[in-house]
Amino acid sequence: MEYKKYYRKTSLKQEGIGSFFLNEILKKNPKTFLEIGVFHGVTARNVCELLFKSHGNNFNYIGLDLFEESDENKNEIIPNTTFSSNPVKQFYYKYIKRQNPYSLEAVEELLNKFKNNIHLIKGNSNKVLKKIDMSKIDYVFLDGGHEYNTVLNDLNCCMDVINNSGTVLCDDYDLQQAPGVKKAIDEFVNKNNLNCSIIGNGRFAKIEKN
Repeated sequence: MEYKKYYRKTSLKQEGIGSFFLNEILKKNPKTFLEIGVFHGVTARNVCELLFKSHGNNFNYIGLDLFEESDENKNEIIPNTTFSSNPVKQFYYKYIKRQNPYSLEAVEELLNKFKNNIHLIKGNSNKVLKKIDMSKIDYVFLDGGHEYNTVLNDLNCCMDVINNSGTVLCDDYDLQQAPGVKKAIDEFVNKNNLNCSIIGNGRFAKIEKN
């Protein structure tokens, strides 16, 4: 399945990376998917299209993000939410759409086709993940805050997913600007004796039970 960009920013924009990501998800073909770090919603829309193709309306997508610029994420390594290098997109969202593509409302609009299958949660993963019944999640795409303690918190909260034979796919394992990602993943995997495959030319870490 081809990964589409939907005229927004996405961290999976490199040629071939987005499609590789979707094919990786298709291997497990989950019915309940959690994305931590929704950003502009491009990956969410692609995942929903993929799961709809496999399961019809019998799937659930849960997306967690701050959905705003705030003091809560000032210490995190996150993508720039503005279209600083694309004046056409700047004009389109500011004067035609009149919306911030990173806002909850804008992401809901992008996912409106699947409004009965999605549940978007606005909040900090350090606080919110503990309140989610993770035992019902089949697959997690972890691409939220990139600070070491945040990544470790998110991984610890995903333990029920792994114990139930689910998969946690972590983005930016090799991102030099955020060494805390690799450090947290390596420590979590070693401490819990888990299987970790580094895939996508080093970009993703796929964590599962041994």
